[in-house]
Amino acid sequence: MRVLRLIAVLNRTFGRARWRKLKGVAVVQLPNGRMYLAELHWYEAHGIGKKAIKIKRLLEEAD
Repeated sequence: MRVLRLIAVLNRTFGRARWRKLKGVAVVQLPNGRMYLAELHWYEAHGIGKKAIKIKRLLEEAD
C-alpha cells in the first residue's frame, strides 16, 4: 500500500493527524497461551495514540 493511501486510510479511520510509523519490542501472549519476545510495528499520532499494532516477528520464547 502506498504511503499516501495509507495516511488517507488512517486519517479517515482515526482522525486527521500527523501519523508516524514506529517499532519496538515487547513480550506478547499468543492465543495458545505461550509468551514470546516480539518485534511490533504500529502507527501513532499525537493526541490519538497507538493504532494498528502488528506483530512482525517472534524473537524468542519468554519465561
